[in-house]
Amino acid sequence: MGTLSSEKYVSFTTFRRDGTPVSTPVWIVDLGDGRVSFTTASSTWKVKRLSRDDRATLQAADRRGKVKPGSTPVPGTAEVVRGETFDQVRRAAKAKYGLAFAAATMVGKVAKTLQRGSGTDCAVIITLEQT
Repeated sequence: MGTLSSEKYVSFTTFRRDGTPVSTPVWIVDLGDGRVSFTTASSTWKVKRLSRDDRATLQAADRRGKVKPGSTPVPGTAEVVRGETFDQVRRAAKAKYGLAFAAATMVGKVAKTLQRGSGTDCAVIITLEQT
């Protein structure tokens, strides 16, 4: 688990209604106790898919989502959160990613202003299954 949370990017996979997996690259922060998290916009499809099915898998990847050779998918259960927990995840991501996180947050604010999404307004917490 520690290895996965130390990755800069992971491929985060959620599932459509018909069970088809859909993967997207995300930044990841360790929350401890077998939980990892990332921030996102509540208007994204991954959040919408999680409202129907909380299953998720994570796998070490590059920034484009290409899975790293030799890495293993880690299953878990995902939950979308806001409020103080979101703020905690945001602080952890800012500490880990620095200026890159600030730039991504700014892009989200611009998108929200242009009515192209909700901006970064929630976090996804994944409780990893023990293997």
